[in-house]
Amino acid sequence: MSTVASGSRLLNAIEAIYDAAPDPSQWPTALQVIADCFGDVGAVLLWQRDDGSYGSMVSETLVEAQRDYERNWSSRDLAAIRAVERGYFFNGEPFTNRHLLSQDEVESDPFFVQFRAMHGLQSFGCIAVSPDPHVGVILSVQRRLGLSEFSDAELEMVSRIGRHIEKALRLSIRLLDAELAKLGLGEALARIGIGVFALDSLGRVVFSNPAGQRLLGDQLQLINEQLRIGSGTSRDAIEEAIARILRRDSRGLIDDQKPILVHSTRADRRLVIYLLPVALRTSLAEQFLTHTRAIVLVIEQKLDEPADPAVVRDVLGLTLGEARIAALVGSGVPPKEAAERLGIAEETARTVLKRVFSKVGVSRQSELVAVLAKVVLR
Repeated sequence: MSTVASGSRLLNAIEAIYDAAPDPSQWPTALQVIADCFGDVGAVLLWQRDDGSYGSMVSETLVEAQRDYERNWSSRDLAAIRAVERGYFFNGEPFTNRHLLSQDEVESDPFFVQFRAMHGLQSFGCIAVSPDPHVGVILSVQRRLGLSEFSDAELEMVSRIGRHIEKALRLSIRLLDAELAKLGLGEALARIGIGVFALDSLGRVVFSNPAGQRLLGDQLQLINEQLRIGSGTSRDAIEEAIARILRRDSRGLIDDQKPILVHSTRADRRLVIYLLPVALRTSLAEQFLTHTRAIVLVIEQKLDEPADPAVVRDVLGLTLGEARIAALVGSGVPPKEAAERLGIAEETARTVLKRVFSKVGVSRQSELVAVLAKVVLR
């Protein structure tokens, strides 16, 4: 007969839970330590996000059973259907078989007499946890066949453990989102005033840096957690580009990451937008715990300053060295002065400038100024 976990086993479980917070790969181990508190087979974390995605993390002892469940039995799980109907996935109350099914149903329903019996499982002890408003999670501790059902005291222990899981998952989500946001910061750190926004699978902002917040204004707004960029048809085009990334339909953007230029109502600036897809994490645990699906970089281009060379490079298809020359010369700086600013010989600057002219399709400095004014600056 299963008994309430001893103090030392509970302490081990709590330590394992918090060990998994910064390292999601540790969750299968933590789930087994939780099950050991009750002398049970294993434990499962079932999760569902509000974008419709769902999945599970399981202790090693339940990998085969969970695979069979997902392939053949998830739609026939009468207990899960009843739990949803009766609100147990949301109310935070611990529950077990007796809260959902009669004894006759347990003894006759195929899910119990076939699936659970085949995998050596009998009753379960569950609790819903809420690490984030956009994610629902259930902890389910699986009892070995032949043992008694979870007692009220054991369910209270499941509830206590659930509160620690909720705290650990909340920390995990924030740690991983911050980590992924840094993927967009490497290049950003080389640019003054660049804004960084991390978006989740539904396009909501889950992270923004101070520079991004300072750039919020007429053509960059945060409304109901959604980033609104541009206006009219330009906004529609940007939102469709973001949607393609969030649908993982991002090959074109990855192969040809041209920036999106947004006119400001202010006469002295425009915004340059880069959209960066974030690869899905390799483990299910990290997919579950990570909100971030795309990074939006926002660069403020002041029109009384030379264009950002990185933007010139991306828009005109130049090398970064060519773009540095083009940005200066295209803003009206003579080639000799441009060479001095860049610390290169004037002859080198003129040689590079000839390549720029050839690539852009112009023959003199005034024409380059016009091209940059048209496609980059205004």
